[in-house]
Amino acid sequence: MTNGKSLLLGFLVGGVISSAATLLSTPKSGKELRNQAKLRGEDVIQTFDKLKEEGSQLTTQIAQTSKEGASLIKDLSFEMKDSIESWKKTIEPHQKNIQKYLTQIEESLKELEEKTQNKDIS
Repeated sequence: MTNGKSLLLGFLVGGVISSAATLLSTPKSGKELRNQAKLRGEDVIQTFDKLKEEGSQLTTQIAQTSKEGASLIKDLSFEMKDSIESWKKTIEPHQKNIQKYLTQIEESLKELEEKTQNKDIS
């Protein structure tokens, strides 16, 4: 929000400086000068009001977007959790079979190793 305040302050200071520069450099009469200053003041006020309204709209949009983002992340995390649980349930029976086959292969390798050692000794 500090950027918005800085921008607003910049517009106000710029308006004051430009008004002062106009007052000092113009060869117009006092009445014309007052009218021009009045118009510039109204322009500054309109610009300020427009910036204020746009800032309010931006704040509302940011709040809504952050709420939607939080909801989306929450939904995504639940979906990921469900997917992981489903994957675990699918893999579990296969994991047991693979472990069983690995144990059988280890036993076969031990038997083969023992047989080759017995042949080498003979």
